Amino acid sequence: MLYQFISRFFLVSTAVIFMAASSCLPAQAGGVEPYISRYLRVREPIALELDAMGNTREFSPEELSDGKRYFEDSCINCHVGGSTLPNPKQSLALDTLKGANPSRNNVNALVSYMRQPMTYDGSEETFWCREITPNILSQPQVENLAAFVLTAAQKAPGWGTDTFGLDE
Repeated sequence: MLYQFISRFFLVSTAVIFMAASSCLPAQAGGVEPYISRYLRVREPIALELDAMGNTREFSPEELSDGKRYFEDSCINCHVGGSTLPNPKQSLALDTLKGANPSRNNVNALVSYMRQPMTYDGSEETFWCREITPNILSQPQVENLAAFVLTAAQKAPGWGTDTFGLDE
C-alpha cells in the first residue's frame, strides 16, 4: 500500500514538473503554448467534433493554449496527463470518454459534463469532479478547455493512461 502511494506520488510529481517545465518554455508567436505545437503538433486551426450529429468547429492553436491553461487551473490536480487519480479506470482517454453515458467525446458533450458532472454511467451527479460553472469559466473558455482535452486525447502519447505500473 505504501509502495503504491509512493509510486503514484512520484508519477504525479513527475507529470506536474513536466507540465510546469513545458509551460516555462518561451511562448511561440501568437501566444501558442509550446506543448500545443510540440507535443500535440497543432500549428494551424484544427476541426474538432462539436456534437453527436457530426458538426465540427475549428479551434486555433491559441484557443487550445488557453484550454491548456484552464486545464492546469481547474483539472490537473486529479487529471495529470489525462489520467484520473481518484479512479484510474475512468481517465480522459478518448475511448473512455466515448464509453461514458452519455458519451463525452465531442466538445458539447464534454462541456455539458463539466457544467454538471455525472457518474460514468450517467445515473447520478458526482462530486468527484469539480463543476465548472459560468462564474469559473465562460462558455468560450470551457469550450477551449474541452477542445484541449479532446485534442490531447487524440494526439498525446500516453494521455489518459489507466495504469501506473502499480499492479506488477
